[in-house]
Amino acid sequence: MALGDFTVKDAKGRDVDLSEYNGKALLIVNTATGCGFTPQYKGLQELYERHSGKGFEILDFPCNQFGNQAPGTDEEIGAFCTGRFGVTFRQFAKIDVNGENESPLFTWLKKQKKGMGGGRIKWNFTKFLVDKGGAVIARYAPTTTPEAIEKDIAKLLEA
Repeated sequence: MALGDFTVKDAKGRDVDLSEYNGKALLIVNTATGCGFTPQYKGLQELYERHSGKGFEILDFPCNQFGNQAPGTDEEIGAFCTGRFGVTFRQFAKIDVNGENESPLFTWLKKQKKGMGGGRIKWNFTKFLVDKGGAVIARYAPTTTPEAIEKDIAKLLEA
């Protein structure tokens, strides 16, 4: 399996073939609107604004598995993110990132970069950096800010 082999649902329930992101550097993030890390949306949006014209995309996957911190509908989550943080990067349908109903995309991401704890996603705002060829090159903990990842994104875009 490769990243481009996956199909996911966007926030409006439409199928999205991830092969449309072939040739782009990606930051894939599981998010929540009621989390202590939610202000990272601001930093994510700033990264997106600085680098989207250079072949960079952010894929936002809301998840309600950690402390019930994303309880709203996909529409409510989208309205919160655009209204509060001005988010313009692509948001997808709410998913599970662990357990029996976890998204196959996140199963694959976790196999590529296990992280601490053997692979499970521990909390909201875990981030995966994917190169232009679809390889997962880094996994970042929720505490890693978008600003701290920017140098890695810049290196990918220069390659």
